[in-house]
Amino acid sequence: MKKTCVALLLIVACAFTASAQKADAILGKWINPSGEGQVLIYKKGDKYYGKLAWMKEPNHANGNPKLDALNPDKALQSRPKLGIELLKDFTFDGDDVYEDGTIYDPKSGKTYSCKMTLKGDVLKIRGYIGISLFGRSENWARVK
Repeated sequence: MKKTCVALLLIVACAFTASAQKADAILGKWINPSGEGQVLIYKKGDKYYGKLAWMKEPNHANGNPKLDALNPDKALQSRPKLGIELLKDFTFDGDDVYEDGTIYDPKSGKTYSCKMTLKGDVLKIRGYIGISLFGRSENWARVK
């Protein structure tokens, strides 16, 4: 009986570890289709986040950093775009899908509901309002 319980615990522990490793496959740097920016996806607790880690042109011609000027929160409008947390609060659903998160678009200053689907080295990002039917998709590529 003890051997059966120990074996069962080992199977459950291995399954949990495999699931966590699969969920963490999203971690790393991703580049948007235009090549203008790279987002570093990382984990805090059991949720996934992403920040703007690289920009093709982080500064204006005068050398000053580009700011988050369109942010609806006036207090955040003076922060540089580089380093902004764009992806927030994603959970892994166990089937290559990360959901229940949001994506911030610094080009418009708007935040959208978001779902991400990982297929190898391609991350399909779907930002939407209300339901996923009303939104826009982009495919990001993993940075090697």
